[in-house]
Amino acid sequence: MKRSHHVRVRDERSPSPRSLGWPPISIGRGRILLTLNQSRSVVVVPFLTFTVWVCAVESTILLAEKVFMGSVSLLEKILRRRSGRIYPCAPLVEDEELGTAAYPMVIVQIPMYNEKEVYHLSIGAACSLQWPADRLVVQVLDDSTAFFSSGVLQDLVQKCQKWLAKGVDLTYETRGDRRGYKAGALEGMKLSYFKECDYVAIFDADFQPESDFLIRTVPLFALVQARWKFVKANECLMTRMQEMSMDYHFKVEQESGSSAYAFFGFNGTAGVWRTHAINEAGGWKDRTTVEDMDLAIRATLLGWKFIYLGDVKVPIPSTFKAYRNQQHRWSCEPETLVWKIAMEIVNNKFLTQYIVILQKVSLWRKFYLMYNFFLVRRIIFHLVTFCYSSIVIPTLPFFPEVQIPFWSIGYIPIMITLLNCVGTPRSIHLVVLSFLFENVMSLHPSKVVIIGLLEVGRVNEWVVTKKLGPNPNMSQTGGCKFSWNAIAKYFTRFHLLELGVGIYLVVCTSYNYAHHKNYYFIFIYLQSLAFIIVGVGYVGIFIPNSK
Repeated sequence: MKRSHHVRVRDERSPSPRSLGWPPISIGRGRILLTLNQSRSVVVVPFLTFTVWVCAVESTILLAEKVFMGSVSLLEKILRRRSGRIYPCAPLVEDEELGTAAYPMVIVQIPMYNEKEVYHLSIGAACSLQWPADRLVVQVLDDSTAFFSSGVLQDLVQKCQKWLAKGVDLTYETRGDRRGYKAGALEGMKLSYFKECDYVAIFDADFQPESDFLIRTVPLFALVQARWKFVKANECLMTRMQEMSMDYHFKVEQESGSSAYAFFGFNGTAGVWRTHAINEAGGWKDRTTVEDMDLAIRATLLGWKFIYLGDVKVPIPSTFKAYRNQQHRWSCEPETLVWKIAMEIVNNKFLTQYIVILQKVSLWRKFYLMYNFFLVRRIIFHLVTFCYSSIVIPTLPFFPEVQIPFWSIGYIPIMITLLNCVGTPRSIHLVVLSFLFENVMSLHPSKVVIIGLLEVGRVNEWVVTKKLGPNPNMSQTGGCKFSWNAIAKYFTRFHLLELGVGIYLVVCTSYNYAHHKNYYFIFIYLQSLAFIIVGVGYVGIFIPNSK
């Protein structure tokens, strides 16, 4: 009986696994690789292509907004249309008949929580403000816990008594819990003596207003926001980066919002409110931890106008952990607030009342509030900065089929970075470092933007920024004695998420260098180095956790 011979014919049009350089594989493994290859072509590559173009469009939108805001700010400087010139007010003076009664009643609120390093600075500065003593009340709102030792508390009480002896109307208020965080503390305005006050000035515990602050701000509008001027910008490289970011925020974003729309987000401190505007807007609410922005939005929807004005010297966080916690609150809660306000308008039974309210606000201000203030600056900015520069671009070497427009990774990022530096010309030489630092810092804001929109995880977490005081202790003591606590404190300096992204970028860099002839690997390498430096705790001042 003859044995039949079966000849397997292969289609020459399809490459064999061996021609591709693959080792001999089993039929099952071949099917898996074939499925993965098809998924790559059908799903992954189209998805990455779509993502690239979405990021490119969002980058263009972001650049357009920055150019517009910068143009408005520049025009204000050229035409000298500062707020003080647009809304001139005669200086307040004592009336011959009324005397000091010609001055409105002002209360200065200082909310604080376990801030033993700096409380005496803000209390002293508030009590030294130029204003008739009988028309000024200083209210210390202390939510501090047992962390305040008896010695610190005694010193605080003594300082209050010292100012009382000088004729300052100083009150010290405490609560049994921290319900509502800062918004709950600011409900000190419900006390009986607050009803007599026409204006309220708010300063965080580390803010030191200049003595003429009230003279320059009280005669103006519903809200006057002063600029934060940093007094510790040269402390380390991280504070220089923060200075560049916050100077742009105040000199461009806040000034353009004030000039073009008479609205901006209240920064929560260094501002003066009309008490009537606060009461009409419904007062402070603790539904989010950005109670300042919440109140500002509700007040502007009622037709109140805000102006940006002035200079106030304040310190800024100089530890990476403190800065990151601060960014978490600033980035996460605005998205939560958008949903709550939108649902409140949709579901409220007094919908007609909201319609009447919204008719008081111009279409221009409504557009700015939803498009520029929320969509571009608080969602697109964070997402596109991190996703495009630290995820999409580094991943593309693994998918050479995906084409990326050079203008979206070359011209636009350069222009955006240069615009971010216009507020701090003295730091223009740090533009490259600023670009890398902003990309690293965008990691957490992009994450918490999603958390805020979905209202999950740490959505309502409030971590008070660590205040270092004028003479911070920045070194550990204790010698080389072994202890588990010392080891635990040492490892608090590491940030695993930043390290993980940095390692991933190193892998992408190595693959790009080995298999492609483009020069993307230079940028990816620098970005990976920035993530790793931040991840190992070599940015800012390291303050070990204390008991």
